[in-house]
Amino acid sequence: MSTVASKHANPGPLGLLGFGMTTVLLNLHNAGLLPLSIVIVAMGIALGGLAQILAGIREMKQGNTFAGTAFTAYGLFWWSLVLIWVNPFKGIEGGDSTSLGFYLLLWCIFTAFMFIGTLKHNRATQVVFGSLTILFLLLAIGDFTGIHVIHTIAGIEGIFCGLSAIYSAMGHIVNGEYGKTIIPLG
Repeated sequence: MSTVASKHANPGPLGLLGFGMTTVLLNLHNAGLLPLSIVIVAMGIALGGLAQILAGIREMKQGNTFAGTAFTAYGLFWWSLVLIWVNPFKGIEGGDSTSLGFYLLLWCIFTAFMFIGTLKHNRATQVVFGSLTILFLLLAIGDFTGIHVIHTIAGIEGIFCGLSAIYSAMGHIVNGEYGKTIIPLG
């Protein structure tokens, strides 16, 4: 009796796309190019949130603590951010700039430690986490200071961050399909 080995798909590209596409869309808003609308909120719930959480769970099941933690945590970041924006809880104040500053600063600290973990990964992953650390720091400073131009700069940097994640996702997909490096990831 012969057995057929089952092949498990790599959930990483889905998580990277969920992160990257949602990050680009939100940062088009931060850069002042789009209004905050249901388009960004829906993307945050579906692709930024759910897709990353599903990818994170699959990564955990495959024994990848780093990717599992990253995708699950950032998926939940998107869900929590949407909850902050829509504030469905009666009697609880909405997020003020100082609270949002601390929220973003905590994400910056988490991301900085995750960046340290990427030093064992490829350059594409290092760029994603390095630029995300800078993005969270800029957004936190923007909220703490109320200086609008910092949010605009953060938006531009966030577009770069999101595009770097999309590039990494496409590299994993295309390279996996061809069984060789077509899109270099470093």
